[in-house]
Amino acid sequence: MGLFDRFRRKGRTGGRTSAPARDAARTGSTRVRASDGADARHLESFVTTRQGVEGFVEPRTAVSDVTILLVAHDGEWTRRRVPSVKWAHDFANRHQVPSYDAAVVGVPQRMRDYNKRKKAEGI
Repeated sequence: MGLFDRFRRKGRTGGRTSAPARDAARTGSTRVRASDGADARHLESFVTTRQGVEGFVEPRTAVSDVTILLVAHDGEWTRRRVPSVKWAHDFANRHQVPSYDAAVVGVPQRMRDYNKRKKAEGI
């Protein structure tokens, strides 16, 4: 037996690894919840009750759908799933909120500062 033979991948039955499970219940896999009317109402409420709101559209990833991050002037923020990138920008335009591609510009420093303040307050 060579030094690295034990690490070599063996056939389907002889190796230490196995094929991915076919049933999600056994593996704990979940489906990502789609956006719904409650998400849209929450976003609308946030926009209408805060000042200086900006929108940051976050692209779909392996673990989440497209989201929009709304950040108020003081750094308070909310994030919700949305049906599409176009829907997110259209929502922002309808509410006269500037919207940006978060993958390009990132998130604003005021949001990080807000989180830091809240953490220091113990909230």
